[in-house]
Amino acid sequence: MKTMSDDNSDPGVLGPLEYESHPWSPGNVYAGRSAIRKHSGPYRAAIPAQIAALDWVPLFDGQVFADADEATQQLVRFDQYLAAKRDSERGELPPMTSILLRTESASSSQIENLTVGARQLALAELGEQASNNARLVTANVHAMEAATELAEEVSIGSVLEMHRRLLDGVDPEAGSLRTQQVWIGGSAVGPHLATFVPPHQSRVTKALDDLVDFCHRDDLSPLIQIAIAHAQFETVHPFTDGNGRTGRALVQSMLKGSGLTAHTTVPLSAGLLVDVERYFGALTAYRAGDPNPIVSEFSRAARYAAAEGQELVDDLDRIRVESASRLVARSDSAVWALNDLLIRQPVVNTAYVSKALGISKVSAQTSIDRLEAAGTLTESTKKVRHRVWQANEVIARLDEFAAGIRRA
Repeated sequence: MKTMSDDNSDPGVLGPLEYESHPWSPGNVYAGRSAIRKHSGPYRAAIPAQIAALDWVPLFDGQVFADADEATQQLVRFDQYLAAKRDSERGELPPMTSILLRTESASSSQIENLTVGARQLALAELGEQASNNARLVTANVHAMEAATELAEEVSIGSVLEMHRRLLDGVDPEAGSLRTQQVWIGGSAVGPHLATFVPPHQSRVTKALDDLVDFCHRDDLSPLIQIAIAHAQFETVHPFTDGNGRTGRALVQSMLKGSGLTAHTTVPLSAGLLVDVERYFGALTAYRAGDPNPIVSEFSRAARYAAAEGQELVDDLDRIRVESASRLVARSDSAVWALNDLLIRQPVVNTAYVSKALGISKVSAQTSIDRLEAAGTLTESTKKVRHRVWQANEVIARLDEFAAGIRRA
């Protein structure tokens, strides 16, 4: 049995996780006596592997390297494709980048069973009344934004900032490492029957230091390094809540920092969402000492994200161009900018348009009216005050993308 002072015996070998014993006393006074008996006494928590100095190359099958290389090339081509659109006439990259980031955030949240439609998510971004799930996914958007802003250097501080933006105003522990034991599955009474018990809280900081050192290595294929870092992050489980979403935000930070996605956000979580059980199974295999499945999952998810992401971008760009073709206005009219803005934010009101475009509310309403007359916008509130308009074709395509993930 391991003690708190012990570490995995050889930092050069990745094997099944070892475990150590800790005392436990159920604090849930509402649990029945049977449940309390099952969750009394010592429990076993994982001891995280030391991965920073590990020689990873011998651990992978040759096909895993080939798949990761192919997926990497597809990610780079996708990023270059988006970059090229910036230079084409009115081929606005920023709106596409924003919608891809929001799509990635929604997919990452859906892995945690937080599902929301495109309209509800846009309403939450607008500050209008929206579902609780929509508000939580919007917070995930903010975490993803932090990930891309802080991509220059992975650190414990940058991870804490991603987590803070994810749960700010929702969890008093937002942006703080956990100070208690957590577990996955089982019962809320205790960790004894859990599917997985992450490391004791006293090990978290050291484990994250090791993970950060691993992230700074420059001798590994970026996609392989990202997959391993993600699996290790989920194994350490450094927060009381929000580990999955923060861990996938870290993925986006590393993708950008490595240069694989210098110009956009790739909806990699959409690829993982295609088969969540296989993704979770790959994390379990990693904890059992086999890193091949998680790298294979990331390669498969990257290929899916690049292909489906490009199709989504092309369809949204087509919608934007067709909408523009129905407009008649001066070249300096704000209606053109609003037409582009709808790709990023398909639900708008006058105040939002005024602020986003830096124009008066009168000019904002005039632009909305022109797009409504062209059939691009439809008023969804039918109120005298607090009126809201939505771009139905954009919303339908985004919802179709989400539905397509579940059919894949």
